[in-house]
Amino acid sequence: MDTTMLAAQAVARRRIRCDEVAAPKPEKGKVLVKTRLASICGSDLHIVYLGWNIAEFPMPHGFPGHEGAGEVVDSGGTEWRPGDLVLTAPMFWESKTFAGYQLLEPRFLLKLPEGTPLAHSLMTQQLGTVVYSCLRLPPLLGQTVAILGQGSVGLFHDFVLRKLGAHRIIAVEPVKARQDAARRMGVDAVVDVTGQRATQAVLDLTGGQGADLVIEAVGSVETLNQALKLARPTGRVVAFGLPETMERVPFDWDTFFRRRITMNSVFGSQEEPGQRSFRLALDYIASGQIDVAPFVTHRFPITRVHDAFELAESKADGALKVSLTF
Repeated sequence: MDTTMLAAQAVARRRIRCDEVAAPKPEKGKVLVKTRLASICGSDLHIVYLGWNIAEFPMPHGFPGHEGAGEVVDSGGTEWRPGDLVLTAPMFWESKTFAGYQLLEPRFLLKLPEGTPLAHSLMTQQLGTVVYSCLRLPPLLGQTVAILGQGSVGLFHDFVLRKLGAHRIIAVEPVKARQDAARRMGVDAVVDVTGQRATQAVLDLTGGQGADLVIEAVGSVETLNQALKLARPTGRVVAFGLPETMERVPFDWDTFFRRRITMNSVFGSQEEPGQRSFRLALDYIASGQIDVAPFVTHRFPITRVHDAFELAESKADGALKVSLTF
């Protein structure tokens, strides 16, 4: 095994670089995984670019990456075997998938099939988090859903919510490439504007009532409060996106109160007993029920991690999911 590895480190806001550092050593009870691929999540952008939920810089090497895939090199005496291909989906405080090697508790690993491209299997983490959220919703049969944002999270919601019986899906997305992706996912309507014009468009599409369910998949103060206005009276809002700040977020209490909205956040999919949601997501991918090939748009070597983050943040060149190779 290598004694050193390449790993990303966020050294200041908007500054992430690649260093060569000591690789972790095998440890009893933990599994040592050699990373092959890692992808950048929207929450990683919030953390590195905005300092969300971070006390200080520099951050630990490999952090905050939490979407990874690789190969077991040392089982640490667990049931895993060297050579096993695995999804690495650690909890937030143990996230180090932006590193050449990871030392993980066995419960944060999921075995991947040999016949599925690794880049496709890597999408299991984020799709699994969406599955985890959607399985906790009330019955959706016949319901109208509005989804703010059509990045990978929004697009995965298009697929899962339809699977769960949503009758009508309205996607709100200003970026042309992502509008096209939403149409390929089979949404019923695409709203291509933002702000008040988007709110009015959704209301017009729902006869002035609003949607039964609204998914906030952007992660901004503006869209969080906009979601409240898109929901019908007694409707539901899922706050999936992370806020842009650690400060208190201004909240439209009046709309929330008058429309009697139910609202929830999403956290904890990695600790779900039996990894039910991740396993279901992997089955969707491996069986071809969802084609994730269009999601995997860009790859960069870990040595160009800063460029990868810049592209993921800008959403240029049709970027949906930006991955790092090792």
